[in-house]
Amino acid sequence: MTTVQLGSALAVPLFGQPSALGTAGLRLGWAGVLLLVLVRPRRRDVARADLLACIVLGAASAGMMLFFMLALAHLPLGTASALEFLGPLAVSVYGPGHGRRVWIAAAAIGVVLLTQPWHGGLDAPGAGYALAAAACWAAYILLTQRVGDRVTGLKGLAVSMPVAGLIGLLIAAPAITTHVTWPTLWTMLALAALSPVLPFALEFLALRRLTTSAFGTLMSLEPAIATLIGLLVLGQMPGLAPAVGIACVVVASIGVTRTGARQAATSASAPPVAQARV
Repeated sequence: MTTVQLGSALAVPLFGQPSALGTAGLRLGWAGVLLLVLVRPRRRDVARADLLACIVLGAASAGMMLFFMLALAHLPLGTASALEFLGPLAVSVYGPGHGRRVWIAAAAIGVVLLTQPWHGGLDAPGAGYALAAAACWAAYILLTQRVGDRVTGLKGLAVSMPVAGLIGLLIAAPAITTHVTWPTLWTMLALAALSPVLPFALEFLALRRLTTSAFGTLMSLEPAIATLIGLLVLGQMPGLAPAVGIACVVVASIGVTRTGARQAATSASAPPVAQARV
């Protein structure tokens, strides 16, 4: 979680060149290349029936990062992360083995405190991008559940991430072709290694030692970690209402995770959240 949010925070100052879309597109492209080189998937590693799921998973991955980077151009890191976390929260509440609906109220209170509509100062585009990223993250989790159960190790990820990289580069092409310099290109390679490549490896190792319930409970702290890194790296000090709103989202996330843990996977492959972040 720390590497994910640190990578996002370090990318924010680079939005002037090559823009939020360009930053996301380059990171996705480099991540796809790195995972292809490190994992080296082969055609026989993924059954034909699962190949489409890997491709759609790559599209969801691209949407998650692209929309989140666009949200960071409008919102503080902690606020954007808390709104994005509504995606996995919705999966926990409404998906198989759902948690108690009481946590919906806590999440709703958190969103209201984060957006503060009574002030009339809500950044509608930023909130819209963050919620779009949340929808992509929800789709990503559901797709990763299928791919993670049917494709061993990180082979499914090594197939889906190049797809995400291709989509990201195509969408960000105008910004990349006009603003990218060689120093920026190598900086994006370093950021891609920091996030998403390093977090995937760490999550994979952690899930060999933790239950999905324990891991999910820990992951629920991500909005709080994002707020702390936003403060330390970007100097983004949240007000009282947004801080309480982030706390509400964290509490709701922990609650649904502890009351709605997934049953054991159908295979010995990594659990679905093993490949859960870009």
